[in-house]
Amino acid sequence: MEEKRNPVSFADLTVGQFVERLSSAEPVPGGGSASAMAAALGAALVSMVAGLSVGRPKYSAFSATLARADATGKQLAAEFLELSDRDADAYAGYAAALKMPRHSPGQTEERAEAIRAAARQASDAPWDCVRACLRLAEIAEALAGRSNVNASSDVLVAALLAEAGARGAAENVRINLPSTGDEEYADAMSRQLDEMLHDISALTSRTREIVLSGGPRDPEAE
Repeated sequence: MEEKRNPVSFADLTVGQFVERLSSAEPVPGGGSASAMAAALGAALVSMVAGLSVGRPKYSAFSATLARADATGKQLAAEFLELSDRDADAYAGYAAALKMPRHSPGQTEERAEAIRAAARQASDAPWDCVRACLRLAEIAEALAGRSNVNASSDVLVAALLAEAGARGAAENVRINLPSTGDEEYADAMSRQLDEMLHDISALTSRTREIVLSGGPRDPEAE
């Protein structure tokens, strides 16, 4: 397993400490880590809303959805925190590749190969973040109209954070793709990103529509 370049997990920092690091002149954490952190907050909100709804007779018909939302929210929150670290580590690897010597043709080729590999790795973490944001948007949409009405705005915030995290992560994928040196790979990734962002946007719009309507929904099909 590759050694982490970030000696301290961002999950171990206070919010204030993370923001302070983000505002510094250091390159990490950056936009990729911030996107994952934003999505982690959305995932936490999903679990919060589920917790505020479980055990209330008014929402008993949605118990299966609430249990799934609670579990999914907690799982995704942990995953996003890990992705925040992965993004920082991947960028550090890319930065290290850029600093490799190129005093000879052999060194130049070795550096170019390292950059291509590091760029692909730097695309992987935000790519996984977009995929996880899709799952977050899906569970937020499922909660809308099936959870505590007093926390309905929190469901919408969760969906909005999912979309924000996904769009931020997607831009971090796109900026690294040209450096992979693989046009076919880059084109395929770009198409899939567009598809996922479209789905996330549709889910977020649907969540907003349901929340603003204020009405309940039927339980999910078993």
